[in-house]
Amino acid sequence: MSDALEVAERFFRAVEAGDIEAIRAIYAPDARIWHNNDRLDQTVDENLRVLSWVAKNLTNRHYRIQRRVAIPGGFMQQHVLEAETAGGPFSMPACIVCEVQNGRIKRLEEYLDSAQANHLRTLTSR
Repeated sequence: MSDALEVAERFFRAVEAGDIEAIRAIYAPDARIWHNNDRLDQTVDENLRVLSWVAKNLTNRHYRIQRRVAIPGGFMQQHVLEAETAGGPFSMPACIVCEVQNGRIKRLEEYLDSAQANHLRTLTSR
């Protein structure tokens, strides 16, 4: 397994577990996280606040990986996030493209369906 794929494995296991400090350790301190729905770069701390919300509001999180491959300088993963919410089950397909340097994520770009993200807000506000 390539270094980038090992980073991917550790990262998604940490997100599934809701282990915010493990996620912080996988990100480079100056990493940037970008999402297609708002097209803004987040800092690590901003992203960890989002992931803390995910850990609190999406239980039994699991990534059903459809494809994970090493690419030059990092990895790409297509998956379906499956979880339980206060309003019922939730499922969202997404694609993540990561740049990895020195065993840490330097840049993460997440492509997701904004309609599904909006649906998540309604499920968790119940």
